[in-house]
Amino acid sequence: MVRMGEVTDVRGVKLVELKSIVAENGSLVIGERPDELPFSVERIFTLFDVPEGEVRGTHAHRKCEQFLICMRGSVVAVVDDGTTKVEVLLDRPSVGLYMPALTWGTQYKYSSDALLVVLASDAYEADDYIHEYDEFLALSAAHDASLGGSPS
Repeated sequence: MVRMGEVTDVRGVKLVELKSIVAENGSLVIGERPDELPFSVERIFTLFDVPEGEVRGTHAHRKCEQFLICMRGSVVAVVDDGTTKVEVLLDRPSVGLYMPALTWGTQYKYSSDALLVVLASDAYEADDYIHEYDEFLALSAAHDASLGGSPS
């Protein structure tokens, strides 16, 4: 399981430590563009009350980038570039997980109190979603070939 400060080895995926200010009257976490957020946010959504054992995500995007922050509780995110797959524990609001386009993402092991916020670079577009893993693998391989090799 990848934790803050460790490299994910998945093409373009990274954990980002967000700026935190802790004070007696409350704490504040800051994510600004371009330092922490590598894209302009066009959509935001939250996941909560996820029943025990449920799996979310299980798709990739053709062009949309995402940034996941677990604001409360914990969730395990699996990120996969078609070659490398790693698990990342998201368990505090001061850490975000950046997922570039063509990253297969799955989230599971939601704690009962988990609140996951997802920032997206694009508005919802059904055609941007890749729901079939085999199609994702083919697109990922073609992407890697266009860059001149594997993502490593």
